[in-house]
Amino acid sequence: MTVIDIDVAMQHLRAECEDKSYVTLVLEAAEDNAMQFLNRFFYADTDSMAAAVLDGSAGGAPMLINPSVRAACLLIAGMLYNSREDAVTGTTVSELPQGSRSLLMPYRVGLGV
Repeated sequence: MTVIDIDVAMQHLRAECEDKSYVTLVLEAAEDNAMQFLNRFFYADTDSMAAAVLDGSAGGAPMLINPSVRAACLLIAGMLYNSREDAVTGTTVSELPQGSRSLLMPYRVGLGV
């Protein structure tokens, strides 16, 4: 189950209905990637977060998803959806200067020294 509504991801990716199961996979991976980068879990609403806190699965610094984290997840999902292989040939690829990492960085915890 994803934090971001699958229909939002479908619209963002301009995906066809028959791609819904693949978009779900990509969105789950994007959210997991963002949570790993942030070193924290995020939740769609306070009820989900409270339930995770109560059952001990929320980790040390849970948060509600916000527009920046949502946009970062959709950017990551777009990269995964459009780049279905590890290598790209015959094209120039560059990372966006204001990409997913810059959207996520203000919410990252546990950076260390």
